[in-house]
Amino acid sequence: MAPPSSRKRKYKSEYKQHGKLLKKSDNNGEKHTSELSLHGEDVDFPRGGGSLLNKEERAKAMEAGGSEMPHGALKRRKKEKKQRSRNMSADNDVGSLFGDGICGKFPRFTNMITLKNVSSGMKLWGMIAEVNEKDIVVSLPGGLRGIVRASDAVDNFVDGALKENVGSGFLSKIYKEGQLVSCVVLNVDDDRMDSKKLKIWLSLRLSLLYKGLRLDAIQEGMVLNAYIKSIEDHGFILHFGLSSFTGFMPIHGLSDRRNAESCVCEVLQGVVTSVDRAQKVVHLSSDPDAIMKSVTRELSGISIDTLIPGMMVNARVISVLETGIMLSFLSYFTGTVDIFNLNNTFPPSSWKNDYSKNMKVNARILFIDPSTRAVGLTMNPYLVGNKAPECLVKIGDIFDQAKVVRVDKAFGLLVELPTVPCKTPAFVSAADVSDKSAANWDKNYREGSVTRIRLLGYRHLEGLAIGALKASALEGLVITHADMKPGMVVKGKIAAVRPHDAIVQIASGVKAICPLRHMSELERVKPPKKFQVGVELVFRVLGCKSKRITVTHKRTLVKSKLNILSSYADATDGLVTHGWITKIENRGCFVHFYNGVEGYAPRSELGLEPGNDIGSKYHAEQVVKCRVIKDLATSRRIGLSFNVTQSREPLIESLKPGFVVSGVCEYVTSQAVSISIDVPSQARGTITIEHLSDHHGLATLLMSTMKPGYHFDQLLVLDVKGSTVVLSTKYSLIRSCKQLPSEISDINLHSMMPGYICNIIEAGCFVRFLGNLTGFVPKSKATDARSSNLFEVYYVGQSVRCNAVDVNTEAGRITLSLKQSLCCSVDTSFIQDYFLFEEKIAHMQAVDAKSSGLSWSEDFGLGCITEGRVHEIKDVGVVISFEKYNDVYGFISHNQMTEVILEVNSVIEAAVLDVSKIDRLVDLSLKPDLISGCKEESLQRTPKKRKKEASRDLEVNQIVDAVVEIVKENYLVLSLPNRKPAIGYLSRSDYNTQKLPPKQFSYGQRVSVRVMSLPAPSTGGRLLLLLNCMDDDMENSSLKRARKKNCYDVGSIVQAEITEIKPLEARVKFGPKQRGRIHITETISENSCESPFSNYKVGQTVRAVIVSSGNKPQEGRGGCRWELSVKSCLLEGSLINERLTKYPEDTDYTYGQHVAGFVYKIDPDWVWLAISRDVSAKLHLLDSSCEPAELEEFQSRFTVGKAVYAYIVNVNKEKKLLRVSLSKPVVKPPKFGQDDSFYHIDEGDVIGGRISKILPGVGGVLVQVGPHHYGKVHFMELADSWVSDPLSRYQEGQFVKCTVLEVYCSAKGTVHVDLSLRSTLGSSNEVESADQSSGMMIGRVMDVKDLHPNMVVKGYVKSISNKGCFIMLSRKLDAKILISNLSDNYVEHPEKEFPVGTLVKGRVLSVETLSKRVEVTLKTSIGVPAQGSNADSFDDVPIGSVVSGRIKRIEAYGLFISIDCKNAVGLCHISEISDCQREDLDAKYVVGQKVSVKILKVDKDRNRVSLGMKSSYLMNEEELSISEQQIVDTSFNKRDSVASAELVLEEDHSVSCVGNSCHDIPPDTESRALVPPLEVPLDDVEGLASEGVSDKKDSVISASTDKKTPESGKKRARSQREVEIRAAEERLREDGIPINADEFEKLIRSSPNSSFIWIKYMEFMLSLADHDKARSIAERALQTINVREESEKLNIWVAYLNLENEFGSPPEEAVKKIFQRALQSCDPKKLHLALLGLYEATRQYNLASCLLDKMTKNFKHSCKVWLRKVECLLKMNSDEIELVVKRTLQCLPQRKHIKFSLQTAIREFKLGVPDRGRSMFENILKNHSKRTDIWSVYLDQEIHLADQDVIRTLFERATSLSLPSKNMMPLFKKYLKYEQSVGDEERAEFVKKKAMEYAEA
Repeated sequence: MAPPSSRKRKYKSEYKQHGKLLKKSDNNGEKHTSELSLHGEDVDFPRGGGSLLNKEERAKAMEAGGSEMPHGALKRRKKEKKQRSRNMSADNDVGSLFGDGICGKFPRFTNMITLKNVSSGMKLWGMIAEVNEKDIVVSLPGGLRGIVRASDAVDNFVDGALKENVGSGFLSKIYKEGQLVSCVVLNVDDDRMDSKKLKIWLSLRLSLLYKGLRLDAIQEGMVLNAYIKSIEDHGFILHFGLSSFTGFMPIHGLSDRRNAESCVCEVLQGVVTSVDRAQKVVHLSSDPDAIMKSVTRELSGISIDTLIPGMMVNARVISVLETGIMLSFLSYFTGTVDIFNLNNTFPPSSWKNDYSKNMKVNARILFIDPSTRAVGLTMNPYLVGNKAPECLVKIGDIFDQAKVVRVDKAFGLLVELPTVPCKTPAFVSAADVSDKSAANWDKNYREGSVTRIRLLGYRHLEGLAIGALKASALEGLVITHADMKPGMVVKGKIAAVRPHDAIVQIASGVKAICPLRHMSELERVKPPKKFQVGVELVFRVLGCKSKRITVTHKRTLVKSKLNILSSYADATDGLVTHGWITKIENRGCFVHFYNGVEGYAPRSELGLEPGNDIGSKYHAEQVVKCRVIKDLATSRRIGLSFNVTQSREPLIESLKPGFVVSGVCEYVTSQAVSISIDVPSQARGTITIEHLSDHHGLATLLMSTMKPGYHFDQLLVLDVKGSTVVLSTKYSLIRSCKQLPSEISDINLHSMMPGYICNIIEAGCFVRFLGNLTGFVPKSKATDARSSNLFEVYYVGQSVRCNAVDVNTEAGRITLSLKQSLCCSVDTSFIQDYFLFEEKIAHMQAVDAKSSGLSWSEDFGLGCITEGRVHEIKDVGVVISFEKYNDVYGFISHNQMTEVILEVNSVIEAAVLDVSKIDRLVDLSLKPDLISGCKEESLQRTPKKRKKEASRDLEVNQIVDAVVEIVKENYLVLSLPNRKPAIGYLSRSDYNTQKLPPKQFSYGQRVSVRVMSLPAPSTGGRLLLLLNCMDDDMENSSLKRARKKNCYDVGSIVQAEITEIKPLEARVKFGPKQRGRIHITETISENSCESPFSNYKVGQTVRAVIVSSGNKPQEGRGGCRWELSVKSCLLEGSLINERLTKYPEDTDYTYGQHVAGFVYKIDPDWVWLAISRDVSAKLHLLDSSCEPAELEEFQSRFTVGKAVYAYIVNVNKEKKLLRVSLSKPVVKPPKFGQDDSFYHIDEGDVIGGRISKILPGVGGVLVQVGPHHYGKVHFMELADSWVSDPLSRYQEGQFVKCTVLEVYCSAKGTVHVDLSLRSTLGSSNEVESADQSSGMMIGRVMDVKDLHPNMVVKGYVKSISNKGCFIMLSRKLDAKILISNLSDNYVEHPEKEFPVGTLVKGRVLSVETLSKRVEVTLKTSIGVPAQGSNADSFDDVPIGSVVSGRIKRIEAYGLFISIDCKNAVGLCHISEISDCQREDLDAKYVVGQKVSVKILKVDKDRNRVSLGMKSSYLMNEEELSISEQQIVDTSFNKRDSVASAELVLEEDHSVSCVGNSCHDIPPDTESRALVPPLEVPLDDVEGLASEGVSDKKDSVISASTDKKTPESGKKRARSQREVEIRAAEERLREDGIPINADEFEKLIRSSPNSSFIWIKYMEFMLSLADHDKARSIAERALQTINVREESEKLNIWVAYLNLENEFGSPPEEAVKKIFQRALQSCDPKKLHLALLGLYEATRQYNLASCLLDKMTKNFKHSCKVWLRKVECLLKMNSDEIELVVKRTLQCLPQRKHIKFSLQTAIREFKLGVPDRGRSMFENILKNHSKRTDIWSVYLDQEIHLADQDVIRTLFERATSLSLPSKNMMPLFKKYLKYEQSVGDEERAEFVKKKAMEYAEA
């Protein structure tokens, strides 16, 4: 028999073999993790944990072991094993997953997602928490976080989409933070930064999420996610990550903003509306309500692979578990909902009662584990609504009032956080409840109790905060990435050390990187030894970029006390800081600072000796102290200096008396303290012992305690003497630094001011303020009592308060008074400063003694009960000791003791009356009334609120009775018996009585005091009182008699002291207990003072008269009983009462009256003014100014208390309210009945307005001109000049400056106001608004009488119809244009070519003055001729003459030719073009080509000219009878801008469309059209538009277009042309061509807008070699030519570019500068084409290639630009032509594809490879086979190659088309013409026969 061990091994081996068999039988072949329980179908592994052996095997085992083990022992072992198995099952049940295959009893716990059971292939629902450049962080269920790489964020269904976009914000475009997403787990591996942690890698690819999804499984109502594959006009093409089907989402279902933000690859969610199974298209809707309410229906054949996280299902409850509920859904599946995902976010302890069996609920799928078939669900109301919970908390927050909702001993607490607008749930695990492990911790918390919690984390998906209650968490530091700031000093542990850096773990899980170079001061090769894992070190944060935090351990940086430089904006001049050298050059050093800020220190600022090398003193990574000497924040450049010591003189000059600075004590002498003033002054100052404190005794004590290094927060600069700054720390001076006078003019008579005594003599003493300003106090005015020796009363340096008795400005003398009766304190600042200084000294003593500080004083709160032990009994009292503090004692005087006899070591309870922190002494009391009161309060109130609530019923300025308890040297300790036993403190002396004997008080004495300051930190937690009056027995009789005599009434003149100054009133006091106010309107008699209270100060005594009695003050509340006035008109003379009777409260105000008021309230559209004490006024926004800039700053222009002078425009006597305006209104009687709101507006006024509405079309603008009134601006009154779209410069809400044109009343009584926004309205040139495009002034015609026939006018289209249109000539005048007069050409769609609002220019045809009817024509052929043109008369050009011209248009019946220097276009019929047979005009001629024609006929009545081009017409002429030069010869000086208007070729003339055919100008012609004008001969005006650099290129064109001309004929024609040009130039020069600068200047003045003249002027200066003068002429031209003359300005810019290209230094840079300037004012496309032509003409091919690359990016929708690119590549024989063509077709719109392909094919035949051209033609004809024009062009290109076989084959294909005869006849004619030109008569007859057969068929 085998021993037990062998049997154990045997069973173990059988277990392994059995497991292997199971793994082999697994169809999926996947490994299950050990944490996951197995399927319910695996019968070999029952969930309860059964035996692996069958019955026979178990019997054999029992027999084998029966002899060795007793039956009872075996039974006990079975029982123990069963118990262990049960416990293990219960424990594992919490973290394991189970599916719907469970059998038997239900599990105890719900499915919970943890790091241990997350496996590959799981599907999870999550929320995007962060979107970074290269990854996405997703918040998962259970508080987990997963990471999605950029490559796993989207399926790469678009080629190269990820590669091109990743790193350029691609992820942030397709995913947003807070978005709910479904993801798939890829794998779980170790974190590289922390091996103990695991990372979950996720994928958002829909191909993985929808793996196995078929089109058959998709039903209507399902919610699916999809990518945007492409954006179309009507919607989005969608991609589901699967290639088997696609989707479509209409665009109308999206909002405009959502539609605009959509991009390719973005993930959209939609509900299925229909499925087109034939086309395999799924139609989705983006309706959010439908998506939220969509519920997945039960489908046949549904599997777990089709379940998607986020899917909503109908479920029913089948069981309630310990940690949630179990649901059944979709008939086949079960899932669980944990307690954190229930529909109640705060489930109470009885939450199980809310769910019953078979209860129906709605839930969404939270996660799916296909391996275990486990499903988690959520019923969270936010998630069920398909939106993420809102995060209302921040990690690290502490909540003091958190409410406990539920207590689970096994898990923890559920807490409710008081957040707004809704509560936030928080969970505290049992381990985070307390630092100490306690088994019964749950007894300390009950539901409904309030506790203190700190948040340590947040589950974004569940909306659940994670917190802690233990003290270590509450007191510890919680830091997040958002809290990390550059320069912050932190502690961290080394988590990992790598060769080049170290990972530092900071508190709360924040990690940072410490680079190798920042581990030490010196440059290191490997990390130092102290960088060991687990070691805690101190670091300073260098930078925070995204979540990458970099820290440094350089000792100098970590311990630096200098300011941190973390941005370029912080780099102010003079700033001294630390940085580290990153690079050393010969010229200087580069220094880095925090957050990537970099600066440069030149060699001159390094402090090196001459000849020394930089490397000898500095090295890389060295920490240096440097000073900012130059800051250019805009260019991100900082200049540095290593010389941080600045000269003291300019720094001291920046300090002025009255400045408050801070500083550090450097050293202490016996009489003074030396201070180093903080930045930016960096100067040194001195504080004498007298200026350390207002109290002489405390100043001496502070001097003895002072140590170097002590920091003063506030120091007042008293004076600057040379290089010494005199400072003071007296609170009395610092608090009043703004009121301290520095000049004699700052002192007001009878004003009270603080100061200090600087000298004492027998005759008096001197009081000094700021600087050297000193006043004298005579001996008689020094004290109230007669004193013979002032040295016994005052001391030098004493703080005093003085009253200005006399101020002699001329003599510079100030006489002061220090009498206490005049200068007594009205506040408790003296005693308050005493306690603050006492606490400061105590702190310094505690630091010196290295004790625990002043924490002991917190246990002795004033008015508290404390316990002590009798230490010693003395004659004066009892000394008390305390067990907790050995060095603190208490003292009880005999007055504070009771009749109880005390013994040593007896324990007592006493009330705390006073605490002396300096002496560490506590004054106590054993009086029963004090102790009982304190005990009663302590039972009702918490200790922290005792001080505040003890004086809760006390108010400031309240008068109460008090009892003296302790009399100390400087103050009294009082008790307030009537206000509960509150303790107060009263000063025994004042500023001016410090050396005088203090007032005598005795214990128990009752005094009347005023409450001045309630307990606060600024008062040391004490209640400060001010003596009000003494008991009646202490009051002298003289004071009583004086009080009885005081009687005040209206009209009494009093001497009042100002106690408080407010913006609109001043509070005063006078006499005994009399208080009043002076309203701001009662300060001046006339409107002459902007700020009346600026001349008054607190404490100043003024002479005032009582004008009325106000409200009587309530007891203890200090109201105002009297209304006073300081107006001089009331104070002068003796008839005050008589004036007061005539002083009305409500003055009768009238319209237009000028009044003054003071602002007391500011609203967005109103300013409220106080005119008097009872009358107010309101000023509207639009009544404050007419300037838009001032209206924009309406609220900032007015401040409370500001004086405003305005005019009354409306009076409301009942409400005592005025409406005012800042502009003076026109005085006129009421014009419009009862409505007086327009009284102040008259015709011609300039007012401010606000655009309320922009009316559609030409309706104009509605402008608000008042609170409820509006005016209208006509469309013609919007702009001064004629602009194409005057409404574009205005928007609703914009402030404008308006001119009132007319105010009238309608028949209904409504007032209408017509306005104008034209700034030149009413000026001398109003009728003639400058418009010199045609050499004449065109303005707005206001009256029909000003019009006459043939007058040129401009206007805007008002309406358009099929019969014509109406245009607006002005505000009141319209004109009619018939349809026949709209254009020279046929207008097919008038509403499209002349939309409403279009600016047009025409000529008046007829005017009817009486009916005001005007008719205008827009035709240019009969329009106004150009200045100096002979277009209207052909008398000087006889019929039969030969002239030159340019082809304007090509038609099937002939050519339209524009005759040079004539405003006429003639027709050369096709029969008059050639002597031989008719030619193909499209193939031979191009638009813009220059030709010579003969005038055959002139029809003046019909304005028609017939031309001929036959060789027989032209060859018979020996010379050109009337050439272009001869026409110019007639009158050069008369030519103007019309002649030069064709200098730049218009884009729409470059292509002429005939039928469906589009032909471009040949590429060489287009390039020559942009050659700079400077290189064109002077005589050829028109040649600037379409010819080359010289006439040699003309010959090239003619040679290329007409190959039939013999070589000799071309040479003869060229030579003849050159002879004629020379002759014409000589004639022009002789007849008046300008020959000097004066003549050019005269010509420019006559035609300032003619670019032709300016260019000739530049040419003239270049001929004189004066290049600079030529440049200045170009600049003048650009400034002179009108802005509307765009083509003229473009000509100047092109000429300027030519000039710099030829003579610039260097040319390339000069051309670039001019080009950048030109881009700001010219059409960018035209300018780029012009520069391209310049580069090509001057053979700068590299620059031309670079420019083309730039143009294809900027103008990627332009066909012309791409054709130029193709042409350039063909000329260079580049192989990239096919790639460029493919890219072009992707960029160009669809409508331009045929045009581009056609022109590219033509260029391939001419410049490239004909085979490529053939393939392109074939591709075009494949889709457009019926386009005969394309066939014709194709044939022309093949004919040029002269391959007869190819040509005839192509003709046969073309003539085989099935088209109408009229379309096919041109092809047959071309075929016949070709065969005839070849000379094959048989083929010609064949073609004729074929054509006849086609026609008959």
